[in-house]
Amino acid sequence: MSRHERSPNMVEASEITAEAAPVGEPAIPAAPVKRGKKKLVLVGIVLIALVAAGFYGKEYWETGRFMVETDDAYVAADITLISSRVQGYVAEAPVGQNAAVKAGDVLLRLDDGDYRIALDVAKGRVDTAGKTLLRIDAQTKAAEAGVAQASAMQDMAQAQLRAAKTNSGRVSQLANGNIVAQAQLDKAVEALDTATASVASADAAVANAQAQVGVLHAQRAEAEGTRHELELAAKQAQRNLDLTVLHAPADGTLGSFSLETGDLVTPGARLGALVPLKSLYIDANFKETQMAGISQGATVHIRFDSIPDTAFEGRVASIAPATGSVFSLIPAENATGNFTKVVQRVPVRIDIPQAAIDSGLLRAGLSAVVEVDNRTGAAAGKAK
Repeated sequence: MSRHERSPNMVEASEITAEAAPVGEPAIPAAPVKRGKKKLVLVGIVLIALVAAGFYGKEYWETGRFMVETDDAYVAADITLISSRVQGYVAEAPVGQNAAVKAGDVLLRLDDGDYRIALDVAKGRVDTAGKTLLRIDAQTKAAEAGVAQASAMQDMAQAQLRAAKTNSGRVSQLANGNIVAQAQLDKAVEALDTATASVASADAAVANAQAQVGVLHAQRAEAEGTRHELELAAKQAQRNLDLTVLHAPADGTLGSFSLETGDLVTPGARLGALVPLKSLYIDANFKETQMAGISQGATVHIRFDSIPDTAFEGRVASIAPATGSVFSLIPAENATGNFTKVVQRVPVRIDIPQAAIDSGLLRAGLSAVVEVDNRTGAAAGKAK
C-alpha cells in the first residue's frame, strides 16, 4: 500500500510531528525510548551501589570494626654503630659501602706499629720485674743463711757463758778458802763478763739477720705487686694492638661506611653502621585513643609501601611503657599558661614475618600501613 493510499489515521507520529512543525523549524523526534534506557541505567547503578554497600557493610561489621589502623609505621632494626676504641691511620679497609658481612669479618685494619712497640716495652718491663724477684729470692736465701749462722754463734756464746759461770763459781769458792790467789778470781769474773757480752752480741746478730729476712720478704711482695701491674700493662698493650683490627660484631649490611687508606680514625668516632636485615621489625605509633584494643600477641595485617601488592601477617611483640614524647630529647612541658591538648602516640613494636624479610625488599626506615585485629592478643584472651 502506497503512501497515498493510507488513511489519515494511519499516518505515523513522526510524520504528524513533522507536518505539524512550523515552516523553517526542525522536526522534534519522539523521546520515549531514550527515557526508558536512562531509567534502566539508573536502576542498575542503584542496585550496584546497594550490593557494594551491603558487601562493605558486612565486611565492616564482621571485620572492619575490629581493625585498628595506622600509617605512622616504619621498618626498624637494632642498628649497631661502628667505631674504634683506639686511634690510628687506616692501613687496610677490606670491605666497602653496603657490603654484607658476617660476625667476625674484618672491617678495618689500622697501622699497628706504635702499638707493637708499646707491647714490646711492656713485656720488657715484665721480664725486668721477674729478674728483680729472682734477685730478691737469692738475697733472701743469703739472709736466711745469715740467720742460721747467727743462731749458731748465739748457741756458742751461751755455751761459753755457762762454762764461765761454772768456772767463776768454782774459783770463787777456792778463793774464799784462800786456796787460789785473788788474781785467778779476777780472771774468772772477767771471763764471765766477756761470755755474757758475747751472748748479748749473738742475740743482736740473730735479731738483725731475722730483720734482714723480713725486709727482703717485704721487698719481694712489693716487687710482685709491681710485676702484676706491669703484666696488666702488657695485657692492655696487647689488647690495644688487637683493637687495631676492627671486626664485625654481628651479621648485617654495612651502611655509611666509607674509609680510605691513610684516613685518621679517632676513638669513639662514628665510622659507619651495621644493619641486621634479617632481624627487622616495625615501630608503629598508635594514637592513645586506639590503644584500648591493642595487646601483646595480637594479629597484625601489614602492607609495605615497597611491596604494595602483597599483604603480610605479623604479631604485636611489645608495647612501649610511655608515649614517644616522654622519650624525646626535650619533653613537652604542659604546666604552662598556653596549653593545647595534642593526641599522643604510643610506640608499638610489631614482628615482621620471615616471608617479608626473605623477600629482600625491606630496609630500615621504609613506610608501612598496619592494622591490628583487636579480637586477638592477650587482652582478647582475658576478655573471653
